Amino acid sequence: MAKSTIQDWTDSVVLLKYDQHKDVKYQVFREDEKHFLELRDDEDTHIHTLELPDGMRLDKTSYEVLLRYVLLDVVAA
Repeated sequence: MAKSTIQDWTDSVVLLKYDQHKDVKYQVFREDEKHFLELRDDEDTHIHTLELPDGMRLDKTSYEVLLRYVLLDVVAA
């Protein structure tokens, strides 16, 4: 398995519902032909790793939007 970083760890404040927010960091990486977005909280605890579909190899601003939806889904679960 060849792993390479596409976007190194980036800090972000994600706005949630009802004026709530969450401080997170994320990285985007590739393993073989698959792309992943890994999300951790501000204490470096793993929150979620999302495999990005082929059509979602995005730019940085799009990853920020994706973070919110991932967090809302994980918090709701």
